[in-house]
Amino acid sequence: MKDQPLIDAALKTELSALYNAGDRHYHNLAHIQAMLALAGDYRALLGDPEAVEAAIWFHDAIYDSKAKDNEARSAALAETKLAERTDAGRLGRISAMILASATHQLPQFDDATAIRDASLFLDMDLSILGAAPDAFDAYERAVRREYDWVAEPMWRAGRGAVLKDFLARPHIFHTEEFRQRFEQQARLNMARSLETLQKPS
Repeated sequence: MKDQPLIDAALKTELSALYNAGDRHYHNLAHIQAMLALAGDYRALLGDPEAVEAAIWFHDAIYDSKAKDNEARSAALAETKLAERTDAGRLGRISAMILASATHQLPQFDDATAIRDASLFLDMDLSILGAAPDAFDAYERAVRREYDWVAEPMWRAGRGAVLKDFLARPHIFHTEEFRQRFEQQARLNMARSLETLQKPS
């Protein structure tokens, strides 16, 4: 069981097919690849890099913009697919990281290393918020396309509430590394986006 990698080529192919679905404009394979690249950048800080990689691959595996349980269903899929590949404790940590991507609040782990891994995983997921303005704007447009069924006034209100929630937090990112790299730009990007959303259409 231990010798088998958590994520092998066959599983990558299977998951890639989900991420390549036509209705995914942001939550697609490019998002996963961007997170995997960051996991590579910060690999030396990760206690269990393979588990973080697995959480990255599965965290948006199920994505329906009309559903409220995507993270729970993605975690359940991870538990099913990885059950034969690792022990229950490790699988529980992977599942908890995926579930935490719904709110971006840290899971309640007792282990400092697991907390650190979850912190970095969640920060990788939100790194787009601190991207250069043009990349952030492209992300905002892509998410809007995923929610193209939402009427514009409802979208502005809902998206505005999400941005306000993040801006009200003492820190958007959990780790010092990501705060230094992305926090300032993320606040500028979101404040600018919020201003646009609040303008009369």
